[in-house]
Amino acid sequence: MTAPTFPMHVSVDDARTHLTALLPARTAETVPLAQAYGRTLAADVPALVSHPSATESALDGIAAREADTLGASADAPARLRVIGESRAGAAFGGTVGAGECVRIYTGAPLPAGADAICPVEQLTDDGPDGVLLRRPASPADVRVEGGDFRAGEVVLHAGQHLTAPRLALAAALGHAQLSVQRRLRVALLSTGDEVVPPGQPLTAGQVYDSNSVGLHAMLLEAGCEVLPLGHAPDSPKALQAAIDAAGGADVLLTSGGVSMGKYDFMRDLLVEQGRVSFWKVRMRPGGPAILGGWNGLPVFGLPGNPVSSLVVFHVIVRPALTGQPPQTLRLRAATPFRALPDKTAFWRGVVDGGQVRDYGQQGSGILRSLSDAGALVIVPEGQAVQAGDDVDVILL
Repeated sequence: MTAPTFPMHVSVDDARTHLTALLPARTAETVPLAQAYGRTLAADVPALVSHPSATESALDGIAAREADTLGASADAPARLRVIGESRAGAAFGGTVGAGECVRIYTGAPLPAGADAICPVEQLTDDGPDGVLLRRPASPADVRVEGGDFRAGEVVLHAGQHLTAPRLALAAALGHAQLSVQRRLRVALLSTGDEVVPPGQPLTAGQVYDSNSVGLHAMLLEAGCEVLPLGHAPDSPKALQAAIDAAGGADVLLTSGGVSMGKYDFMRDLLVEQGRVSFWKVRMRPGGPAILGGWNGLPVFGLPGNPVSSLVVFHVIVRPALTGQPPQTLRLRAATPFRALPDKTAFWRGVVDGGQVRDYGQQGSGILRSLSDAGALVIVPEGQAVQAGDDVDVILL
């Protein structure tokens, strides 16, 4: 390999910045709610209606004037006269006066004159038109019109990831479709002579292709459209043919072939025939990652070790693809976490009761650790974490 003319050993933040700069500008498209899950909002979403649309009951029971029920108890119940009912879709049209009440059901509009609710569990019928209250009616059980949101209020914001609760909220706001960012089209390629598709027999030294399976799922979770390119052996000609097949993609994501070895041909192709933005990141696991380009196509090369590949995706690639930084929590360290003098460490940890402890096995080939541990503990360069210290954690 020729002497490098590109940055090496960049920081994690710089790696994200470099990748983000190579991605195309996001355009917007409008899709139905049923197609919006996992997408990113391209525009603010205002409420088209107020919610609740009317002042209503939060409970089944009776609607009454609070003043008529003060002092009601099991030993001395208050009696009110029932003059009608209010239910969702059929509101009571009259006015509740002194000593009167209306039977009401959850979500039904509160009748004029009433200002409080007594739940059905605290009521006893008393004759054909009477009811006894064993406790006072409470204004706290009244939902005020617009108490959740009011028409015209911006409730969801551009840049937010559309989760199931946010989609439900968008529907409640009155929207049947949303403006979202166009999905990035990510071509995915795994490499290596030793890599075999799951389900086939293995010979000595071979491994199943776990990287492409995990990365494919993570790309879908990040809201991307995935173009699977399958697998390419350790051959410059085969790798070049595979890369050339990524036409139409916004970015190519590869795994393997980017480290220091003689057969790391993905690295050599980018260095000698393509373009390199950086090689190697000051992080562990995942240091050998490379970012470059091939005939105008951005190429991000992940390490081949399974843990390294998936951790680099979590820490660098996903934030660039989604435009969202990694979501971190500040937790108390239950065990020490060692520091590296010149790299940020992302050690696997187990979260338990507001604390995080060292998973133990931190080798980049221990794939089960990402499933069992559930968190990455961020240890900055040269700053060891002692038991009892607070530490930033990325949940997996």
